[in-house]
This record gives sequence, structure tokens and C-alpha cells, in this order.
Amino acid sequence: MKINWARLRKWILQAVLFFFVSSIGLVLLYRFVPVPLTPLMLIRSVESLGAEKFVGIDKDWVPLEDISPSVQRAVLKAEDYRFFDHNGFDYDAIQKAMKFNQTHKRKKGASTISQQTAKNVFLWPYRDWVRKGFEAYFTVLIEFVWPKERIMEVYLNVIELGPGVYGVEAASQKYFKKTAKSLNPYQASLMAAVLPNPRKFRIDRPSIYVMARQRRILNRVAPEIPKSADASLLDFLDLKFDSEDDE
Repeated sequence: MKINWARLRKWILQAVLFFFVSSIGLVLLYRFVPVPLTPLMLIRSVESLGAEKFVGIDKDWVPLEDISPSVQRAVLKAEDYRFFDHNGFDYDAIQKAMKFNQTHKRKKGASTISQQTAKNVFLWPYRDWVRKGFEAYFTVLIEFVWPKERIMEVYLNVIELGPGVYGVEAASQKYFKKTAKSLNPYQASLMAAVLPNPRKFRIDRPSIYVMARQRRILNRVAPEIPKSADASLLDFLDLKFDSEDDE
């Protein structure tokens, strides 16, 4: 069978162009619009169809100002201490993780909140080099388009915090019977303590390991959160001029 290389190249170019246009379009859209659904949410639900108990999707989007500052500080201490200082990748943490993994059986990760957000919103959960490549691409893209506050807001609204539970508001309502805005440092640290593996570690039934991790998060000094984090490119394009009445 003779391969039509010209047609094949055309299809490949069209596919690549479609990917870039659609991915950039989605990132621009989610800069302003709540993320309605993620691949992870769908995958978890589909995987549970053959299990004993079906896992639905329990989520409730809330703006960042309706989430307790204790939650933001807890996830920064637990997951990404230099979140406001890096541009999506923490190279010091990556080097430390590589050195650690050379001598330890239990592997250590170095994903930033930006990388986790890129993975959770746009990609599949399974680890492979293809996904890591796409993760890097989307990380650069959201860091370029979204301000840090938006990355944090999206992250806190889509993270998995239990079977079928996504986002800190849904987790707060389910496990603490209160809103995310009302969470205290103790509850916020417990929530952050399960983030490495929310299907293994439980907020409602914390293990000794989770409680020890919670104490470490509580006792660690929180990084300083800027009152107004660095703006994205879009913020520079949204120019506002003083009117004559303001002079």
C-alpha cells in the first residue's frame, strides 16, 4: 500500500494546529470562567463503574476570597513553598528530588502547584513521559496567561480530596460540615496532609502518618503571600486610564 506522504503531512499539521489553538483557547477561557469538569473527574467515575461503589463527582466552585487563608497557607507549606517565587518549575526542588531518588526506594516528587494544576485541569492522572511533556507545556501556558491568584484559585477548586470529592469547598462541606471560608488552621492542615494521595489517605479517618504530616504542616512557618501577586500578560493588555473626574 502506497502512503500519500503529502496528505499525511497535511493531517499532522492540521492536528498540531488544532491542538495549539484549542489548548490556548481553553487556557484563555479558564482565566475567567470556572472549570466545569476535568479529565480526572471523568476517569475516576468511569473506573468506578465496575467497582462495588460508584464514585460520582462532588464539587462546588467558590472564588478564592471565599476560601480560608489558612487553606492557602497550608497547601503552600505542604506542596509548594516557593509558589510565588518561581515561574512554574522549582528547579531547586527538582534537583533535591533527583538526588533523593538515587538513594531511596520511595520516590520523591517535585511538582509545583502550577504543574499540578496543569495536570489536573487538562491531562490524565497516569505517569508517563508523554504526559510530563504536555504538563510542562500547559504549565508554561498558565503561568504566562494566569496570575498566581488564579492558579491558586483553580488548584483549590479542582484538587481531589477523597473518593469523588473535588475542591476544598466540597471537602469542607463533606468532612467538616462547614464552608471553606470557615476552616481553621488545624482543619486546613489536615486537608493539605492528604494531598499526596487523597485516595489512600483519608480526611475523615486520618492515619498516624497523616496526623504526623498534619503536625509538620502546622508547625512550619508559612511563606509570605503577596497582597497582589505578579500579573499575567493579559493584565498588562487590560489597560485602564484615569478619567478627568478622578483628577
